[in-house]
Amino acid sequence: MDISDEKLENLRSAVATLDQISDKEKSGFINLVSRYLSVGAEQIDWSKIQTPTDELLLPYETLPPSPQDPEEIKKLLDKLVVLKLNGGLGTTMGCTGPKSVIEVRDGFTFLDLIVIQIESLNKKYGCNVPLLLMNSFNTNEDTQKILEKYATTDIEIHTFNQSKYPRLVVDNFLPFSCKGRTGKDGWYPPGHGDVYQCLVNSGKLDMLLSMGKEYVFIANSDNLGATVDLQILNNIIQNQNEVCVEVTPKTLADVKGGTLISYDGKIQLLEIAQVPDEHVSEFKSIEKFKIFNTNNLWLNLNSIKRLVEGNSLQMEIIPNPKEVDGVKVLQLETAYGAAVKFFDNAIGITVPRSRFLPVKATSDFLLVQSDLYTVVDGYVIRNEARVNPSNPSIDLGPEFKKVSDFLHRFKSIPSIVELDSLKVSGDVWFRSEVVLKGKVSITAKPGEILEIPDGSVIDNKEINGPEDF
Repeated sequence: MDISDEKLENLRSAVATLDQISDKEKSGFINLVSRYLSVGAEQIDWSKIQTPTDELLLPYETLPPSPQDPEEIKKLLDKLVVLKLNGGLGTTMGCTGPKSVIEVRDGFTFLDLIVIQIESLNKKYGCNVPLLLMNSFNTNEDTQKILEKYATTDIEIHTFNQSKYPRLVVDNFLPFSCKGRTGKDGWYPPGHGDVYQCLVNSGKLDMLLSMGKEYVFIANSDNLGATVDLQILNNIIQNQNEVCVEVTPKTLADVKGGTLISYDGKIQLLEIAQVPDEHVSEFKSIEKFKIFNTNNLWLNLNSIKRLVEGNSLQMEIIPNPKEVDGVKVLQLETAYGAAVKFFDNAIGITVPRSRFLPVKATSDFLLVQSDLYTVVDGYVIRNEARVNPSNPSIDLGPEFKKVSDFLHRFKSIPSIVELDSLKVSGDVWFRSEVVLKGKVSITAKPGEILEIPDGSVIDNKEINGPEDF
């Protein structure tokens, strides 16, 4: 027995004693570890990478228009279900609980906006588009309580859970939870690549098929641009695409994002974790790789069932090393976009940037709370007065990292319709009705408070103290 076989046997014995997870989770975890031990972190053959052809990657503007007849639209929508990935916590923004319940605009949370969007579709066309939420063990309990407020809405909401896997201790390759770790820090959700297996294991996939559903639109719950698009839905139904990946032109802010490539004649997603070290700078180039993955996917439900039941979704494994209380642990994860290459008749669509509006940090929070956007029927719509097609680049110092601190430091959100870039550092506070234009840099000197007065208009200027106003 070689070392990896011995590791796996010891791990299998240890995992069998864990009563906090189901037999299906134990089996899924052991399969994932077994694959990792046999192939490791997979890297791609760089010489085989090609740019996707026009047949594989379609510009959004070339899609045929969707039907205009409400009855035809209803037929399209009755084949659809929307699935939002809801496993993330708001910890990076200083919040507790699910990230989807952070208020992002006009008192609405991410979840409020998603529900309002789908409810307005169902009412307008008399259709039944259900909403599915994939929670993690971190978010499930809080999400269930929050969903009670939607009990009377015109929308079916279903939830299911992502798997719960034990973190691996690097030293002995045994579960962290075996070290007496009964709390949440002994466990992890294994990335959103888990969504396909969990859809099947939970029974939700069969339920959707029995309802006559054929396609699912999957997106992150914090992407405010990820809304139901009738043109994309119509196109994939007409062309019988099993999967469609939404990509968008890459900017310098997106250099680490996954991209779409052609490999062995099929499209697949290339993530930075798969790139050989000597090609990382090339991967980040916006000249060679001009598009990146928005994480918005459209998939055929029968195809998911076929591939899961055939054990065909062997996505690349992403090792994610962590340190918990001084102990080095390993999380093995997969990304759901990596499954694209296993589906037949797969395509990508280059969509407008408006379909990618994630809120990952308070700098994004400033964008969506400002006059750059308004909310109509749950949709976050960009202000037409903004001439520049790109959003301003925002760089807020650590004083603004937590949502609570961010909200305290802005008496009202500044006008940024004409802003190109903003950099704020130090103990800075904004009063009401501030207008920012062009390139703005605001720096408070160490140990000093810098307050931006009511009604200030800062246009292409560096502010380092009150004397600069």
